[in-house]
Amino acid sequence: MEIKDQEGKTPIIFVVSDSVGETAEFVVRAAASQYNSGHVVIKRLSYVSSPEAIEEAVVNAAKYKSIIVYTLVSPELKEILRREAEKYNVYTVDILGPVIDAFAIMTGKKPKLEAGLLHRMDEKYFQKIEAIEFAVKYDDGKDPRGLIYADIILVGISRTSKTPVSMYLANKRLKVANVPLVPEVAPPEELFMQPANKIIGLTIDPIQLTGIRQARLKALGLSANADYASLERILEEIEYAQKIMKKLRCPIIDVTNKAIEETANEILNILRKEGKFSG
Repeated sequence: MEIKDQEGKTPIIFVVSDSVGETAEFVVRAAASQYNSGHVVIKRLSYVSSPEAIEEAVVNAAKYKSIIVYTLVSPELKEILRREAEKYNVYTVDILGPVIDAFAIMTGKKPKLEAGLLHRMDEKYFQKIEAIEFAVKYDDGKDPRGLIYADIILVGISRTSKTPVSMYLANKRLKVANVPLVPEVAPPEELFMQPANKIIGLTIDPIQLTGIRQARLKALGLSANADYASLERILEEIEYAQKIMKKLRCPIIDVTNKAIEETANEILNILRKEGKFSG
């Protein structure tokens, strides 16, 4: 059984917003769900910013004997809506107003009254998700074709925190790719096509790295005496990596005894100085 108005018709609800209008529509659908099938026709009017648009919405709502559910932050537009709705005997519901007023009382601060702030926050959220997916896709040199699309590229030998630093920076909405430097495997040609200020080299003290790699091998149930964790092998890898970084002419960060956050913040400071990051 569908919702019906007093004339037996499916009701039309007008949603008026100075942004997208998703919040008001969600509330309408939540309310409608309390009435059996909860079917209503919603006419969403987004990015309303003029008195003319408000007046038109009220006239249409009156024609359909509808109600208006709105999310407007501008006091001027809200007053026009109230005035026009009273003139045409249209019932209105303010979704945001009472909550904004309550916050003002609780905090003692005035609201910004800027339209679309939540939508802007959503955009940042989706940018973060996109950056995280990018970091996963282009982790550990999986696909060198992604290097051209990266905001920053990390290079270094194994266990220099390339992956965790990449994920930390991704949470700052930066697209990060990382490339392992291994003596037996030449770096991808695409790496040398990137500008030097887009690449960051990571290095570490060989003694500390020996301990890190030995612990890694033990965690995997392998012998800590494997060549991977030997000081001789590590010195060879570090020397090779330094040659590559010198060729790339990229800045180098020593991650010895540094937390992931410290290394990431050094990279962010480099980006800030170059005007590539403002967060």
